[in-house]
Amino acid sequence: MGLLDQVVGAALGGGAGAKGGGLNAVLLQQLIGMLSKPGALNNLMAAFQQQGLGNILQSWLGTGANLPISPSQVQQVFGDGALSALAKGAGIGVPETANALSGLLPQVVDKISPGGKAPSANDLGGLLASVGKLLG
Repeated sequence: MGLLDQVVGAALGGGAGAKGGGLNAVLLQQLIGMLSKPGALNNLMAAFQQQGLGNILQSWLGTGANLPISPSQVQQVFGDGALSALAKGAGIGVPETANALSGLLPQVVDKISPGGKAPSANDLGGLLASVGKLLG
């Protein structure tokens, strides 16, 4: 499970100290839940395109360096409803959620897209289920 270990390690290692790691673990679980829904990854990718941020997403999917995303850009892509739902599920405010996701999203998308391609629905489902099990 080397790839899964990399996903979890990258996602959880992005925070500042234990609190940041715990926050990222909770948000990663929320993100897995969201992305596990049929069509969610495609909808997220479409939202990046609609907001003019397709180049950022492509950098995460590609094999080169990942471009950063700001908390305000995260809010643009997710919209108020989805971001509020993630924040509520994590038990934190929307600004904190957007800030944490700005560090978490590039790492997670990069790790679930080996070879520079978005995972198929079947591959994504299995990967997300396995990551969720690793988190308990």
